[in-house]
Amino acid sequence: MLDVLKAIDIWIRRLLTLFCALLLAMMVIFTVYTVFMRYVFENPPPWGDQMAVFSCIWLVFIALALTTREKEHIALDMLYTYLPPKWSFTVQETWNLVICVLGAVIMVYGYDTAINNFGKYWELNYLPKKYPMMILPTTGALIMVGAFVAFLEDVAAYRKGEFHAHEYVDGTDFVHDDEPA
Repeated sequence: MLDVLKAIDIWIRRLLTLFCALLLAMMVIFTVYTVFMRYVFENPPPWGDQMAVFSCIWLVFIALALTTREKEHIALDMLYTYLPPKWSFTVQETWNLVICVLGAVIMVYGYDTAINNFGKYWELNYLPKKYPMMILPTTGALIMVGAFVAFLEDVAAYRKGEFHAHEYVDGTDFVHDDEPA
């Protein structure tokens, strides 16, 4: 069962990475197309800038969820270098739980914000604003689940004696003095 869950986790991370790459490509394509149409044909599409902005916003939000799951977010790495492994574990897992709660808050209030936004984008054929804003609850859910899975992984590793605080100093893994290198 655990192998199935790990496979699903890897699949979701790859899918999110692919989606981020697609959003980056879309952002570049929309921007280049809009600039080309504006300066060469002097007839820019009204939707070009808005789509580039949506691509950028969605890219940042999805990348945030991805980095949370992969434990690549900005954390308290410098503090981990000065703490013994047990305290380092406690601080890192507290941080993971705080991020999990933050994801839940973004999901709940983001959904409320998106669903109660009654405006429309005229440049996108009167697309309701609630649809692009659904990135908030989507990202909140991804952050919440990603942080919780990272928490569970770290707890399992700690119980096995294999936990190492996720930290980097000058690009190399940091090892505590009382741990074998």
